[in-house]
Amino acid sequence: MAAAKIINAKSLKFLEKYLNNASPTGYEWEGQKIWMEYLKPYVDEFITDTYGTAVAVINPKAKYKVVIEGHSDEISWYVNYITDNGLLYVIRNGGSDHQIAPSKWVNIHTKKGIVKGVFGWPAIHTRDRAKEESPKVENIFIDIGAKDKAEVEKMGVHVGCVITYPDEFHILNKNKFVCRALDNRMGGFMIAEVARLLHENKKKLPFGLYVTNSVQEEIGLRGAEMITQTIKPNVAIVTDVCHDTTTPMIDKKKEGETSIGSGPVVSYAPAVQNKLRERILETAEAKKIPFQRLAASRFTGTDTDAFAYSNGGVASALISLPLRYMHTTVETVHKDDVENVIRLIYETLLTIKDGETFSYFD
Repeated sequence: MAAAKIINAKSLKFLEKYLNNASPTGYEWEGQKIWMEYLKPYVDEFITDTYGTAVAVINPKAKYKVVIEGHSDEISWYVNYITDNGLLYVIRNGGSDHQIAPSKWVNIHTKKGIVKGVFGWPAIHTRDRAKEESPKVENIFIDIGAKDKAEVEKMGVHVGCVITYPDEFHILNKNKFVCRALDNRMGGFMIAEVARLLHENKKKLPFGLYVTNSVQEEIGLRGAEMITQTIKPNVAIVTDVCHDTTTPMIDKKKEGETSIGSGPVVSYAPAVQNKLRERILETAEAKKIPFQRLAASRFTGTDTDAFAYSNGGVASALISLPLRYMHTTVETVHKDDVENVIRLIYETLLTIKDGETFSYFD
């Protein structure tokens, strides 16, 4: 299966639609509907839960269960305080970056629809350059063109409204995908493509496959924590993003060295089950899929941790997509890496046997 043939016109159209739809933490369901619609021809049934996690299931009657997982939510802001003269102050919903906010357009989600706004910032002429204040959560604010608090409320904006950036999908220099929310809408896309390939290549798996698009990862792996209790899987292969550390101002001695275009990143961490990780690495070598390695310390910081430590322990591993400029509106990944993550998950699934324990003691 040649990597170059994985992403086709239909899947690229789905990716663009899926990325351009806002899916902030706690408000993921419209994106989940787009994802489920795409997957419908390739799977047997769907599971959804109270908070919006969606699972596409192949072979639902099988006792042995394997999860492949990404998360569907994106970072955002909440309206926290409305001033008397109609300006909005915010708090984070996930790890939103205060430094990129000034001069950005925003979409404020209300019952009346989207209200546009801008993160204002004092003009350079008015700032004391000897002691300039940098942007921080306490001083960034949104202007929606309202003259006072009453007009803000008349426009449908209130404390608790969620705020996203409108930045949409672009392709940079033919092979770089750029958008907000590649973290981790790319994960949802990649696991969907695995399901499509299994169907198109008529591969029959000896286990149930649970293609899982979790909610609320950005605020503590919460969606994965919930859905793993429902599925009770035997194995979980998680995909998320990790940092390209070759861009300026990143310390490789601290962050390690991984880069876009150099292949999927396989993590070493206590939550990563060693025999499952070795199976992934052996598969990469056998299928000539390029890969990189990354060492985490106490935890991976991804849904891998939630699956690993659930249900008495689930053999879990992490295959990451290297990404530049995480939690900005110009997150950037390499198309080759996207296709190679898809290939690596797909090929690894084909090696897993019904009933495998991955036990160190077998």
